[in-house]
Amino acid sequence: MFKLARMLLPQQRILASPLRLQRLISTSDEVNSEPILKSMDTTIGGLPTELVNEQKLKKTSRTLSTLQNHSVPIAARVTVSKDESRDFMAVFPDLVRDITTVTKTYNCNDAAKWFAQVLQYNVPRGKKNRGILTVLTYKNLVPAQDLTPENIKLAQYLGWCVEMLQSFFIISDDVMDNSTTRRGQPCWHKVENVGLTAINDALMIENAMYAILKMHFSHLDCYVALMELFHEITYITTCGQSLDQLNSNRCVSEFTMENYKAIVENKTAYYSFYLPFAIALHLAGYKDAEAFRQSKTILLEMGNFFQVQDDFLDCFGNPEVTGKIGTDIQDNKCSWLAVVAMQRANVEQKQIMIDCYGKEEPAKVERVKELYKELGLPSTYAIFEEESYNMIKTHIQQTSRGVPHQTFLQILNKIYQRDS
Repeated sequence: MFKLARMLLPQQRILASPLRLQRLISTSDEVNSEPILKSMDTTIGGLPTELVNEQKLKKTSRTLSTLQNHSVPIAARVTVSKDESRDFMAVFPDLVRDITTVTKTYNCNDAAKWFAQVLQYNVPRGKKNRGILTVLTYKNLVPAQDLTPENIKLAQYLGWCVEMLQSFFIISDDVMDNSTTRRGQPCWHKVENVGLTAINDALMIENAMYAILKMHFSHLDCYVALMELFHEITYITTCGQSLDQLNSNRCVSEFTMENYKAIVENKTAYYSFYLPFAIALHLAGYKDAEAFRQSKTILLEMGNFFQVQDDFLDCFGNPEVTGKIGTDIQDNKCSWLAVVAMQRANVEQKQIMIDCYGKEEPAKVERVKELYKELGLPSTYAIFEEESYNMIKTHIQQTSRGVPHQTFLQILNKIYQRDS
């Protein structure tokens, strides 16, 4: 059985002494059409059948943690203060001014005016977790005497670069998926007089990010490392997007956990978790390759955890809370729910998935959701969430190369039991 760390980074090992941990997602591509209780050697959603059955036998029902139960104290979950968020937002007008100034130097005044609107609509509207994570990580890594206003503002600029990269990705993704809402408002390409101009707008956001890096970081020793990292993560993420698109053209019966993990690692985990952390390490002056390696392993584990949550919320989350209407079923996405459903389903249930998954008709979408419930996927997910949290926390406690454990735990507690 593979550990979650090996599933994410097969050739990297983080722990000096191995742990016997539960396998949380099945890595098998074989789909067993026999009843799921036939053998104690089978897995259900990657969990040993014995464990799932034990949970089912409990007389008290398990409340879905992501939607209702918040057993982690509020103070532990909410790691971003209002002051931190306000200070981060206060830098955004400077960012827009810097970018429009650069744009105007190319005799593109109209484009600069338009681009300011693009930035205002798309970049600061989300939760800004990735950007603020960059700042918080930097503050946790450097001595108090180095937390000058100038250095903090550099960290904030880096955080906004991550948010710009995020905007580039989601604008492009929304066009490809023909999504309608994002962050509680119409997707940019759905706004009047935008349309497919959104594609060029996304490209402008991506390249403006490098203009900001040149303007504010070219005098620093870490400049080349930052540039290379942003380029590398952008390419990795677009590779993940390619995998996602290619898999969405396949029948649900062809979905595999191996493909799912590859999509998650490349499309989400690298840019959402490793990038903000790694650029903070660079800005803080870290040079130890082992510190980067250990951090990457843990952060990619978190990225996998985060994406499974995202897949669950796409189907079962409240759009008023998540800020978007889930379309994974209609879009034929290779999601955790779809893969696990095919692993657990009998022949008749698999045919329902084949007939209904990836279809636009509301009745077929609802039939898939009902099948997920019939297969017990909400309960399997709740167990997955708790087991993943405990395993990642154990890995954090076993790191040894200079990065404070609290820095990782701060991120983990932020995403645990989230509902949006």
